[in-house]
Amino acid sequence: MTQQPGEPLPGEPLPGEPRTQILAISGILTGPHRALTRELISYAVSLAGLDRPARFCFIPTAEGDHPAAVQWFEDAFGNEESVEPSVLKLFTQPNVDDVRKHLLTQDVIWVGGGSVVNLMAVWRAHGLPEILHECWQNGVVMAGQSAGSLCWHIGGPTDSFGDQLDAFSNGLGWLPWSNGVHDDLGDQPRRSAYRSLVATGALPGGYATEDGVGLHYVNGELLEAVSVLPDARAWQVTPTPDGHRETEIIPRLLGPARTCSTQ
Repeated sequence: MTQQPGEPLPGEPLPGEPRTQILAISGILTGPHRALTRELISYAVSLAGLDRPARFCFIPTAEGDHPAAVQWFEDAFGNEESVEPSVLKLFTQPNVDDVRKHLLTQDVIWVGGGSVVNLMAVWRAHGLPEILHECWQNGVVMAGQSAGSLCWHIGGPTDSFGDQLDAFSNGLGWLPWSNGVHDDLGDQPRRSAYRSLVATGALPGGYATEDGVGLHYVNGELLEAVSVLPDARAWQVTPTPDGHRETEIIPRLLGPARTCSTQ
């Protein structure tokens, strides 16, 4: 279909409507590139498109508000001039007087990794899904890694229930697909588990990311994949009558000195 003059581009809101955005990533868990996860967090901040420091809230519920997770965030962003950082803790009670008021004043919300099952249970106990949805609809950039990626989707493979990887399908579902994280080649069992769960119908089709890759959704549609690693990929995985089909997505490489390629 030919784009007509004056029509909004795909993924763009109509005039007067807020632009909803989600950046769902597989953080780099181990190895020499682990610190590059911060570049993806900084990219999430840039999506707010502000000419002032972004109000940026870290939510570490999936790790039980572990002090080490909070400390990592404060060490990484406590002196960052591009953000006004805050942390929302829910254990043993919320650390702010009015959770809704605090979150609605944010420009970017980042959800940390950990147990997606426990994350959703605690959020629902505190009424976070409704509050976060209101934030999203009002233009707050929603983002996160691992469990903080799965949560925006219908679900995905998780080891939250035990040592084996099971289907989790009780996510927020704002994005009507499943999601696979840490979907790397080699000895990463999440890759084969995700495809098996899609093939058997335990999960609907969706998108997977290798470590270092993020999925940028605008107004509920996948706009592009981005990466901080040159050889990392995203994948669309769909069910077929005899199993599944996967389609490679080449991310746009982030960084001022890097060559970008898209597919």
